[in-house]
Amino acid sequence: MGQCGFLGPNVYSEVPDGGWGWVVAVAFFFVEVFTYGTIKSFGIFLQDLVEEFGETYSRVSWIVSICVFVMAFNSPFSSMMTNRFGFQLVVMTGGLLITSGTIATIFTSSVNQMYITYGLVAGVGYCLTFLPTVTILSQYFNHRRSLVTAVASTGESLSMFALAPAFSALRDHIGWRNTMAVIGALQSIIIVCGALLRPIVIKPSETLKTETDSLPLKDLKDLSSVNTADSGVQSLKDTDSSRPQETTLLHKEAKVLSANNSKLLDFSIFREGSFIFYSLFGLFATMGFFVPHLYIFDLSMSRGVRKDHAAYMLSTMAVAEILGRFSIGWILTRKRFRKKKLLVILASVITLTVVQVGFTLVTEFYGLAVCCALYGFFLGTVACTHIPLLAEDDVVGIERMTSAAGVYVFIQSFAGLAGPPLGGVLVDVTGNYGSAFYSCAAGMALSALFLGLVKPAKKGFPSPKEKSAKSKLNQRNSDVEGVKCFD
Repeated sequence: MGQCGFLGPNVYSEVPDGGWGWVVAVAFFFVEVFTYGTIKSFGIFLQDLVEEFGETYSRVSWIVSICVFVMAFNSPFSSMMTNRFGFQLVVMTGGLLITSGTIATIFTSSVNQMYITYGLVAGVGYCLTFLPTVTILSQYFNHRRSLVTAVASTGESLSMFALAPAFSALRDHIGWRNTMAVIGALQSIIIVCGALLRPIVIKPSETLKTETDSLPLKDLKDLSSVNTADSGVQSLKDTDSSRPQETTLLHKEAKVLSANNSKLLDFSIFREGSFIFYSLFGLFATMGFFVPHLYIFDLSMSRGVRKDHAAYMLSTMAVAEILGRFSIGWILTRKRFRKKKLLVILASVITLTVVQVGFTLVTEFYGLAVCCALYGFFLGTVACTHIPLLAEDDVVGIERMTSAAGVYVFIQSFAGLAGPPLGGVLVDVTGNYGSAFYSCAAGMALSALFLGLVKPAKKGFPSPKEKSAKSKLNQRNSDVEGVKCFD
C-alpha cells in the first residue's frame, strides 16, 4: 500500500469525536460545495446549452447523467485507490481532474464533446473526491457522526443557495463558457482539501505501552505504518490490555487487522442481506435526487411563474435542505433515536414520495414554493445520511465502510444515469415538465420499500420451519391460557 507524504497520520487511543476531525469536516464542507453543489447547479446552463447546440432537453441532460454515472459507477475503483494510495493523494488527484474537465468545457463545440469533458473527465474526478472524504470523516467521529456529517454536508445546499444565483448572474454578463471557467478555477480548492485528510490510527495507549515492547521491530512497523492508516481506521481497542498474558493474541489480532486493511475490496459485504436491500434503496432513491433540480425552473415557468420568481425555487430548495440537514443531524444524535435511524430516514423517504407527486398537481407560485421547501427539507435529511448510515451495525458497520460505500455508490450509478434522461424523454414526449417528476416519485416509493427491509434482513428472516415452530408454540400457549381461563 502506497504512502502519502503530505501530512502524516493522526494516532489516537480512541475515536476522537473531534480533534483533527474538525479540519476534515471543514474540508468535506468545501468538497460538497464544489462537487454535488456544482452538479445540482448545472440546471442554470440547461437552456443555454439547448440554444447553443440546437439539442433537445433529453440530449443535454445526458451531460449531468454521464457525470453522475461515471462518478458513481467508478466508486469501487475509488475505494480500491483509497485503500492502495491513501485518502490524500486520491482526493488531490480527483480535484485536479475536476478542475481540468470543467475548464475544458469552454472549448467544446458540441454536446458530445461535453459528454467527455464534463461527463467523463470531471465525473472521474468527482468519484475520486467525494467518497474518500465522507469516509474518512465518518472515521474521525462516533457519537457526533450524524450531526457533524449533516452540518458539513450543508456545503452542497449553500452552493445552490449562494453560488447558483451568483453563477447565473455571472453567466448573464460573461456567458456560460467563461462562467464554467470560473467554476473550474474555484474547484481547484479541492486539491487543498485533499491534502488536509490526514489518516487516522486508533491505538489504546495502555496497550501500546505494555505490549509492543515484546513485539519484533518488523511488527511494530506494521502496527504504526501509514500503509494501514491510509486505508482507514486500525483499531486494537477490543483487546483486553489488563491481561498481559494475551500478548500473543494481540500480536495475532494486529496481523489480522493489517491483512483486512490491505484488501482492495472486501467482498464479504455481498453476503449481507441488509447491504443488498440498502443498496436497492440507494438505487431507486437516486432517481429522485437530481431530476427536480434540473427541471424545477422550467416547470415553474410553464405554470405561469415569472422568470425572476422561478429563479427562487432552487434557492428555496437549498435553504430548506440546509434546515433538513441540521435537523436530522440533531435528531439522530438524540438517545431515543440512535437505534432508530433507519426508521427515521424511512419516514423522510415516504414523505419525499408524496411531495414529488405534489409537484405534478400544483399550478401556481405558492404551491410550488411549498413543494420546493418540503422537498428540500426532506431531501436534506436523506442526502446527508444515506452514505454515513453504512457505518451503522444495522447495515455493514464502520470496519467495512470503505468497501461498502464504493459498491453502494456504484449500484446507485445506474439510476443516476437513467434518471435525468428519463425525465427529459417524458418532457419531450408529453410537453409537460411535471411528467419528469413521476419517475422520481415511482423510484422513491420503491426505495422506501427496500429501506424497510434492511433491518429485518440484518436480524435474519425466519425460515419456514421457524415460522411453523413459532406458530405451534403460539397455539400451544393459547390453549394453555384457555384452560387457565376455564379453570
